[in-house]
Amino acid sequence: MDDEDGKSYRWETEYEKTWEVIKEDDHGRIQSSVDEMLYKAIRKRTLNKKNVRLGLMRHLAIIIDMSSAMNQIDLKPNRFICCVRLLEKFVQDFVDQNPISQLCFISTRNKRAEKVSELSGNLRTHFDALNSLKANANCAGETSMQNALQIAHSMLRYMPPHTSKEILFIMGSLTSCDPSDIHKTIDSLAKDNIRCSVIGLSAEVYICKELTTKTNGVYNVAMEETHLKDLLFQYLNPLPSSFTESTLMKIGFPKFEMNTVPSICVCHLDDGDEPKLTVSGYFCRQCNSKYCDLPVECKICGLTLLSSSHLARSYHHLFPVEPFSELLSSDSIDIGNVNDGKCFGCLKQFGGKSATLCNLCGQTFCVDCDLFIHDISHVCPGCTSIRRI
Repeated sequence: MDDEDGKSYRWETEYEKTWEVIKEDDHGRIQSSVDEMLYKAIRKRTLNKKNVRLGLMRHLAIIIDMSSAMNQIDLKPNRFICCVRLLEKFVQDFVDQNPISQLCFISTRNKRAEKVSELSGNLRTHFDALNSLKANANCAGETSMQNALQIAHSMLRYMPPHTSKEILFIMGSLTSCDPSDIHKTIDSLAKDNIRCSVIGLSAEVYICKELTTKTNGVYNVAMEETHLKDLLFQYLNPLPSSFTESTLMKIGFPKFEMNTVPSICVCHLDDGDEPKLTVSGYFCRQCNSKYCDLPVECKICGLTLLSSSHLARSYHHLFPVEPFSELLSSDSIDIGNVNDGKCFGCLKQFGGKSATLCNLCGQTFCVDCDLFIHDISHVCPGCTSIRRI
């Protein structure tokens, strides 16, 4: 249930004839009607985006419930495996769309909580953490919400104030076994400006509602796998920042260098296997430590190491593509005569279907290209093709 303050519960609303919304096409199929409903839902989310200050540097701690409640099979094959599969895709998109951000994983089961991975922006590190969870998928016991929040709090509390500190709790249990007063933990999270959000898999729980309310987070309950994916992927976009002052950061931009003498990279010193000698890597501009991949925070001097492409991929959060105007076949503009009746992106015929118009370049796009531009590429091909002097 997506309950918002000031709105009634779903069971208190009037009876709706939902089957009348779905309409058949000329061939008796309803797929086109379903696609249109999905498109309207995504477009509504796009139109709700406002020009607000976003926290581009994010530190996100994801807490995964591994209690016995995650063994239930209402999500296939069970709740835990379904969540891990979605998190694998989420992590890949998170690192791609938030290259200067970091995340970590925390698990809770048997009334305890443990840190699965450290805060990092390295995609391989997060995949290894999720693979270790799948290899040890022993969901048992009860959830300890307080212990998990305390671990996340200890990792996020000392982060700089200009960064966004967030906790996402994926919770399948309806209970929590905690060692002390959890309300004190919630108050400490709110005091340190750590925003906590919860995605429930069972039903609404009061303490989760209390947590999200006091920390300005969001609480949703997933109804099925597709809804769970939509709720999870909402956290790909940065949240509005409450920090109003501008802060200068020291960032290093190392080059990929080849040396004649092999050396050990710092990023593999903590591995259980014996570190390998390599002749190439990225060298810190401040202490000359070697790393295999970027982005990374130098373990020696603490300098953030990035490439220019990482900053460029974050610009779409600051300057998003404006929502396109929707053109229907009943509009005064004849869609069949615009761009010779073809989509400017994929060059396919509109065929009487609805289209969208970019208000800046005047090009028209089909529904699929509209979604691709706003959700994946974040660049309008019509605007980029215009020669500007």
